Amino acid sequence: MMKYSKGKNIIIFILMLVLIAGCCYTAGFGWGKTKSGAAENIILGLDLKGGVSITYQVKEGQDYTNEDFEDTKYKLSLRVNDYSTEAEVYKEGDDRITVDIPGADNAEEVLEEIGKPGSLYFATLVSEEDPLEDGEKSVKAIDKWGQEQEYKIWVTGAEVDDAQAISYVDDNKNTQHEVSLTFNDAGAKAFKEATTEYKGDIIYIIYDEKVINEPTVNDVISNGMGVINGQESYEEAEKLASNIRIGGLSLELEEISSKVVGAKLGNDAVKTSLQAAFIGILLVMLFMIIVYRIPGFASAIALVLYTAAELMVLNAFDLTLTLPGIAGIILSIGMAVDANVIIFARIKEELALGKSVDSAITTGFKKATSAIVDGNVTTFIAALVLMWKGTGPVQGFAQTLAIGIILSMFTAMVVTRLLVTCFYKMGFKSTKFYGVQKERKTINFLKRKAVFFVLSVVLMVSGIASMFVFNSKGDGYMNFSIEFKGGISTTVDFDKEYSIDDFNDKIKPELAEALDTNDIQGQKIKGTNQLVIKTPYISDTAKRAAMKDALAEFGAIEDSYEESNISASVGKEMKQDAIIAVILATICMLIYIWFRFKNLRFASSAVLALVHDVVIVIGFYAISRITVGTTFIACMLTIVGYSINATIVIFDRIRENIAADSKKDIKDIVNESITQTLTRSIYTSITTFITIFVLYILGVTAIKEFALPIMVGIVCGGYSSVCITGALWYVMSKKSFKKAKEVKKAKK
Repeated sequence: MMKYSKGKNIIIFILMLVLIAGCCYTAGFGWGKTKSGAAENIILGLDLKGGVSITYQVKEGQDYTNEDFEDTKYKLSLRVNDYSTEAEVYKEGDDRITVDIPGADNAEEVLEEIGKPGSLYFATLVSEEDPLEDGEKSVKAIDKWGQEQEYKIWVTGAEVDDAQAISYVDDNKNTQHEVSLTFNDAGAKAFKEATTEYKGDIIYIIYDEKVINEPTVNDVISNGMGVINGQESYEEAEKLASNIRIGGLSLELEEISSKVVGAKLGNDAVKTSLQAAFIGILLVMLFMIIVYRIPGFASAIALVLYTAAELMVLNAFDLTLTLPGIAGIILSIGMAVDANVIIFARIKEELALGKSVDSAITTGFKKATSAIVDGNVTTFIAALVLMWKGTGPVQGFAQTLAIGIILSMFTAMVVTRLLVTCFYKMGFKSTKFYGVQKERKTINFLKRKAVFFVLSVVLMVSGIASMFVFNSKGDGYMNFSIEFKGGISTTVDFDKEYSIDDFNDKIKPELAEALDTNDIQGQKIKGTNQLVIKTPYISDTAKRAAMKDALAEFGAIEDSYEESNISASVGKEMKQDAIIAVILATICMLIYIWFRFKNLRFASSAVLALVHDVVIVIGFYAISRITVGTTFIACMLTIVGYSINATIVIFDRIRENIAADSKKDIKDIVNESITQTLTRSIYTSITTFITIFVLYILGVTAIKEFALPIMVGIVCGGYSSVCITGALWYVMSKKSFKKAKEVKKAKK
């Protein structure tokens, strides 16, 4: 512990409070005219704030297949991902693609930034000295002098995998700006031929029938990766890279409309979410103070700093915050509290062994470190993989989770420790301020393992069976939303202006009754009396008529209806990306657990427990018929992150107890380890559950549908960690431990 005097610790404590107050002021009010750092500057997604909606149409005269169209839609979604990870891209009608970009309010600015999806070619000039040969393709384009020339095509935009702007400082201390290029296999082969033949000459980059760059070939590019140097600024390099990315589509598109749309969930959703978060955090702080006294008070102060820092970082990195992002924040808050619970439980255990308070604090933090680090690192690895391979809501969730993990570890391991030490040095030295762990009788959890296994199997089978039952009735395996299965977009003019909150509170309930579904989304087109209403496909003419009658009651203008079919915004590729990302994340977590615990059985039982939790929650979705939308992915990821963290804590204690007494019966070790961490498991479940429960109580319908499955997942994750994971590991390990003991006996 620090050797500072009481006076110096008081100064340190005051400085800490000043720092926290400064962070809170920054997050709450910001600085200067622009309110720099304020939470109100955080970019909110389409669901919470709205943004710009742009509709593109395939240029006339192009022959294309459905595969070409889907490829274009998918690549366009990757392109606009650079603008916002929460952008939505979906098919509208037969030959249109709509892009919804959150957080923006200037359609023209967005159009300029993401570029116009046109044709892109890497080509060389056709001339008398270098004529076009049979079978070679060409394109006519305007050069920088305004003259139309003919160019031989070597590589098309569809053969470019990626283009990114980069800056670096050269040996002469000058900043250079370049565009790095990555080609696919076909593009790499063609570009190698082009750079071989035209080394020392120019290869023109043609975008939308205009020459936009004229780089000279300095070397043969044989590995499919090259750079375009000589850009005057990073902005110029980024613009070129953006044009190359947006031009790498299978089809040429033209923009036919752009509009600014309001939030899907309305202002009420933002307001209630903030209220719920505030109340939830206050309740968690109160809980920690009541249970852990002085250390709990220290953790409450640290939690305030954590919350302010989270908001500041979201603002600083211009991350778009949506419901999935909120899920990541909630999970990281739970992990921040969890770290403190582990530490404080350890301090109480050390005090129960008769150690002095200062020794208990030092030892408690030391012994808790491995469990905290392993739990957080495991989840952080998953977050990195999800950021790398995921798209859309998966990426948004992963970003906020990764930031939250880093901040939570810092506040728990550094800030809380500093505060607890300060309190001790300022005179809070009695054990009554910290609490002493009461002697606990070891619970024989393994005695009931058969009951737990049967209960889990019944729950999982019930959920899976219900999916087939509902599907056999024609209702589908799950209640997939418009984002997953598409539907109809209806634009309607009204005789007066309605806000999106008016729609959600008044119009949507009437439509839900008429159409017999809650899967209805509304968006307001700013500056008009128009609403865009998205519903599932409606083949029943009676329901269509009922919908029009319901809207007429609110003043819908009869001849203003514009309808078009829309595809799922969560396309096949995005689903595949999400599945691949989750599988890779799971594998990486398994490898890390295997490496850290030196035992594959720990990793295997942890992954089986994850599967258990996910299957049960999916079954809950199926049975309850809660709408499966984009937040479904975030919900599953939240449960995975929460569950693995709880499991790691128990496994860490099993590992510690084995090292302390390897002669002890393995069954006793497992039972003791689960009992010793039981309080932590219960308290962490309570604190995480509180934040979600308040969100459920105060939230609008969409938020309730998001919060309820997470609450089920928290309960399920707590249950599996206590009742399933240890039992699974025991079943897998008892034979090997028995053999090891027999070998030791034989040697003696």
